[in-house]
This record gives sequence, C-alpha cells and structure tokens, in this order.
Amino acid sequence: MSSFKPHSQPPNPEGDTALATQQVSTEQLEAAVRGAVITPGDSRYDDARRVYNAQIDKRPAVIVQCVDDADVTATVNFARDNDLDLSIRGGSHNPNGFAVNDDGVVIDLRLMNSVHVDPATKTVRVQGGCLWGDVDHATHQFGLAVPSGIISTTGVAGLALGGGIGYLTRKAGLTCDNLISADVITADGNRLTASANENDDLYWALRGGGGNFGVVTSFEFQAHDVHTVFGGPFFYDVKKGPEVMKLFRDFIMDAPDDMTAFFAYLIVPPADPFPAELQNKTVAAIICAWTGPLEKGPEMTQPLRDFGPPLMDGTAEVPFPALNSAFDGAVPEGLQHYWKADFVDDLTDPLIATHAKHGPNIPTFESAMHIYPVNGAAHRVGKTDTAWSYREANFTHVIAALFPDPADTEANREWVRNYWDELSPNSSGGAYVNFMHEEDQERIKASYRDNYDRLAKIKAKYDPSNLFHLNQNIQPA
Repeated sequence: MSSFKPHSQPPNPEGDTALATQQVSTEQLEAAVRGAVITPGDSRYDDARRVYNAQIDKRPAVIVQCVDDADVTATVNFARDNDLDLSIRGGSHNPNGFAVNDDGVVIDLRLMNSVHVDPATKTVRVQGGCLWGDVDHATHQFGLAVPSGIISTTGVAGLALGGGIGYLTRKAGLTCDNLISADVITADGNRLTASANENDDLYWALRGGGGNFGVVTSFEFQAHDVHTVFGGPFFYDVKKGPEVMKLFRDFIMDAPDDMTAFFAYLIVPPADPFPAELQNKTVAAIICAWTGPLEKGPEMTQPLRDFGPPLMDGTAEVPFPALNSAFDGAVPEGLQHYWKADFVDDLTDPLIATHAKHGPNIPTFESAMHIYPVNGAAHRVGKTDTAWSYREANFTHVIAALFPDPADTEANREWVRNYWDELSPNSSGGAYVNFMHEEDQERIKASYRDNYDRLAKIKAKYDPSNLFHLNQNIQPA
C-alpha cells in the first residue's frame, strides 16, 4: 500500500491547514483493480512514466496498468474522488506529454491491446492501448487496412480521436471518419457505447474532439481493401525545392483517390537502404502510395519520375504494413520534440517561398517538415458532420524538430518558431490538434471553429468538472 498528497484540493473556507497535508491511500484502488498499481519507489516506476518525448519528465503519484474496463472505471473514480489530475496513456506519442503528469494518476492502457478483425463485415475491434502496427498486423492477413498515419508505433487512440491523417486519407477519409462505435468510460465512471444510434452526441464529439470526453477502451473501425501498394520516396535536389513543391501540389490535387503523396524536406538517414552518396544529404522529397491496381502503379507515379530527374526513385510494390512502418526507425522513442502546425487551403507562392527559405535548414535527420494532403475522401464529409472542422483545407503542414541532445533545444525551437511565424500569416487559421504543441485556448478554438461551442456543451454533459483536461482542452460550457 502507498499514499501520496493530492495534486489539487478544493477550497478550505475554515483555513484548516490539515487539509494540505492530507494523505490519500491507494489501498482501496489496489483492491479494486487487477492490473499493477505503480508508485514512486517501485522498480518499474521510471520505465512506466517514460514517454515518447524525452523532454517530458513528469512524476505521477500513481500509474495503473489497466487490464480491462473495470480497472479503467476504478481508476477514473479514484482520480475524481480524490481530486487528482488524470492522464490517459495510449501510445504516448503526443509531444506535449499529456500521457503523464506530476503528482496525479495515469491510466496506462498498454496492456489492453487486442485486435479482432471480422473479414465478413470488414470491421475491426481495437482496444485503446493498441499501436497502429498491431492493427496493421491483424488486418493485413485479410487484405484489409484501417486509415491511420505514417508511423506504426503511434497509438491508435490519440491519432483516431484527434482526426487521423495518413496514407489512406484520400482513399477512405480520416481515421475518425472510419469510426463506427466506441466504448467510453466517462467522468462519472459509467461505461457508454457511442455510435450513430447510441449516445450520438458523444459519437460526434469523439470524431476529432480528442481525449476530452472520457477514456475510450475500445474502438470499432471500418476497414478497407488494401493489401500491397505501390509506393515509396522520390528524392530531389534540395535546390529544386520550390519546383518540387509545385509538382507535388499539382500532382496531388488532380490525382485519383487511390493515390496519396506528401512533400518533405528531410536529411537522408545514414543507413541502408539509402545510397551512400545520399546519406546525410538534405533533399526535397515526395513520398507516394498508390492503392489501386498494382500494375498501374508505375504509370500513376510517372510524373514524379519524369521530373528532376530524381536523385533516387525508391518506389516498389510493398505490403501496406511495411510502408506504414518505413519511418519508424527514424523516430525512435527518447528524442527531444518540438512541433508547430497549420492547415492550408492552397500551397500559394508566398507559402512555397517560406518553405524554400526555412525547410532546407532542417536540423537533424529525425526532424520533419511534412505537407500532407487532406482532400479526396476527407473532403466528402461535411465540416459539421464530425468535430473535425477543416474539411475545405487541402493540406496540413507540420514542422517538427526531433533531436537527441537536450543541449540543442533552443536552437531547434528557434528553427521551428521562425519557420512557423513566417508561414502562419498565409495559413488557414487553425491546426490539426494531433500536431499542436504548447497551444493556448484561442488556438484550440480556432482549430475547431464553429464546432467548438457544440463541443463545449457536450463536454459539460459528459465531463462537467473537466476531469479529462490533460489534452488540447475543450472547456465545459
């Protein structure tokens, strides 16, 4: 049994200082859960509190490694009843470190990681602690895939609840567009199912509203016929960056939905399979994926091959899980992170000029400046049909400094901030919440636009005390 001090306490009108030193026992919690209850001093504590971004060094009072919905319910009740900060840990990729906190409670879902595929209905039931690699592995044998991102070590929950942009966005929409239902433990400890037919207001909010409304312990997704794709990177001389960006813009705006591509400034990693003469070289890149008939792949990517010519054509037929994990090795756990992002209606000449000025100065091969398309199928959902609002935006860009040495923090932050400061006047006003770092309430409201007030009312219904506030927070109306 362990005890600790509450992180925050209600007002004490009598001025009784005894309340400030009140100790909260975990004995009741330990009796109520089947998973491990980890507190400071436990040999597992440092590993359990470590998250993807090495800049985050939070020390929770208790971490509960939940094994089922009952564990989650007991932990939610414990945090609420003791007025403690509560974090929800899935993949812990978010650069803000929302998955942990100081002096509060962490619901660690990593042991809740089962995936069940129904090939007859092409639906997938995914527990809240899964990574996208878990889903790709389970669905691939049936020739199916669920729209996700571009890194397989990303957590399912965070990506799906914030939207979900990746290789299948143009073909099948955002990840949240493919959410059929969700099981949610709400702030009052109740377990609800959210779908189009049950708690439909909560279902609407979960599709883009982030972790504001409860702990999602299980997702049901629609999967799509995707097995082997034709794709990979094209690298071009960095001096041709503006021309390559225009090529990318025109190519993807006219492409069929089965084609996706994103633009990047990157430093070629110093490892195979990249040619030795390109390793550690800064390039402009277009990474593409064709999910239509494989025999048409070379033809559909020919415009990217004809331009330049490219320094490298890395396209080939690849299993979708291999494509979706191709960047995993470049972004391992334990790097320092700092991110900024925007939505963009069009890649205008001023935006391209700013990218050409700052993008080639990318500081490390782990860092990223990516421009993702969000058109195609993502545009065929109305801007009020889900919480995710920016349906008319054609692109979202992210500037992310990832670096191993904390001593380089200020220089890397300066690159991101200066870059973003010049881009933002020509951007669309809000940002994809999964890419946002250190944002204020006005920036969050701008990202949801007219949907924010509706989200705030739903928040007030399901979480009136804002128990779930460690996120890009929507405050209760």
